[in-house]
Amino acid sequence: MPDSGMAAGRPEEAAKAGQADTAAKASKAGKARAVPVWARKSTLVMLITLLALAAFGTTTQTWMTATLDPNQVGQAGAAQSTIQVQGSKAATTVTALALVALAGGLAAAIAGRIARWVITAIIVLASAGVVTAAATVLADPLAAAQGSIAAATGVSGSQAHVDVTPFPLLAVVAGCLLALSALLILPASRYWKTRTKYDAAGAAAPTAAGATAVAGPVDEIDSWDRLSRGEDPT
Repeated sequence: MPDSGMAAGRPEEAAKAGQADTAAKASKAGKARAVPVWARKSTLVMLITLLALAAFGTTTQTWMTATLDPNQVGQAGAAQSTIQVQGSKAATTVTALALVALAGGLAAAIAGRIARWVITAIIVLASAGVVTAAATVLADPLAAAQGSIAAATGVSGSQAHVDVTPFPLLAVVAGCLLALSALLILPASRYWKTRTKYDAAGAAAPTAAGATAVAGPVDEIDSWDRLSRGEDPT
């Protein structure tokens, strides 16, 4: 009788040991699959979005204040001794490029593997354009303000004292950070879940009916693709 009790207890102990080993392996696998904070899709897309909006937002503010010389502008410019120049007028390309970067950041959230490379390149180039345009204004503010001065006074090539606000510098900083954030898309996307069957490794497996089954969970995009083929995703 004692031997039979010990024999009955051994399978239970073995089962408990197996469960503990399985739990330990699952815990290790969970830690291995843990996504770093910087690599989370929502975090990175939000960061790119905020930086693109920051670059765009600077163009809605005054970048320069030009104090005119009455002896040069004459009576036509006497009514306006100072002219405030917005960033959208001083550097028109910054507005457009910031919107391009914003669209690219949102598209990266649903793009495939190859498309993410293209989107990253587009955002980096747009960021470089933002930095270049804002730096040009900082380097020669009078030349950047000539268009606004001519529109206000009707006199082109006028001399004026130009004071630059901090917003062009903020645009440069936002553009640099935007480019760095875009470069994070490539290493971070390794942690992102597969969006479509085209990105899945070994996605298709033959079934008994001769169809193919997509590995991993089926998302909304897969469901639409299967519906378009006349299949029932449920």
